[in-house]
Amino acid sequence: MPQITTRDAVELYYEDHGGGRPVVLLQGYPLDGTAWEPQTLALIDAGYRVLTVDRRGFGRSSRVSTPFGYDELADDVAALLDHLDLTDVTLVGFSMGTAEVTRYVGRHGTGRLRSAVMLAAFGPGLLAGEDGIGFPSAIFDGIQDAIRTDRHQYLENYFLQHYVAEQNLGARVSAPTLTANAAVGAAASPSAMLHCVAAWKEDFRADLSRIDVPLLVLHGTEDRNIPIDIGARRIPAFVPTATIIEVDGGPHGIGVTHSEVVNPALLAFLADDTHGEASA
Repeated sequence: MPQITTRDAVELYYEDHGGGRPVVLLQGYPLDGTAWEPQTLALIDAGYRVLTVDRRGFGRSSRVSTPFGYDELADDVAALLDHLDLTDVTLVGFSMGTAEVTRYVGRHGTGRLRSAVMLAAFGPGLLAGEDGIGFPSAIFDGIQDAIRTDRHQYLENYFLQHYVAEQNLGARVSAPTLTANAAVGAAASPSAMLHCVAAWKEDFRADLSRIDVPLLVLHGTEDRNIPIDIGARRIPAFVPTATIIEVDGGPHGIGVTHSEVVNPALLAFLADDTHGEASA
């Protein structure tokens, strides 16, 4: 299995397919690189080199218990790019992965990057600040309590919300997909699932302001995990040149439910890396 070992001795599993310009995909919580299947097939067919990496504690990477702060997670991304000496990279993050993209730039700059893409973006942060936008700390504490009490029930509930199942199940997402997603989460390190939640409280304002490459952001208007007013709509205040695409009716998991919007937008952006603003 292709693996790299980080400076703190964590083994990270990655996959590397295709040729051409590299696109590195960073998945959301609590998934692994297989979650990008709707995009990887399209990207490979379009002639890109497509890489996925399983986050520490998830998928086929080391089932470590700590640490899970975004400094460590961003350094893991850097370890992959450095190990393979990747340049002219487009970093694509989904949900938790969008904050990895942001913190990577904050800690390592954009020297290896051509552009960046965010699906269901964390924005400048999920924790409510002085402006009152965001979630109170008690929300994150409640998530951790639910994981401690019955992690498998939490996973079932999580993916029903992730896809807004009452609207999309059977139409835009299948029951086997929800089952498969929950199985991936169940196979993750329980400590990883628990402690990643604390990292969601981190602030990314300074990191966002350092993004000086073209940035595409796609966010569903019906996202119940990260409402669009907390996520994508706050990004232009920090990255004025960002292209923002609002996916009408899209839930959190837009890469699955709305791939007919996400994939063409992603491929068009990769082709020319333009700035601008749009709505879908």
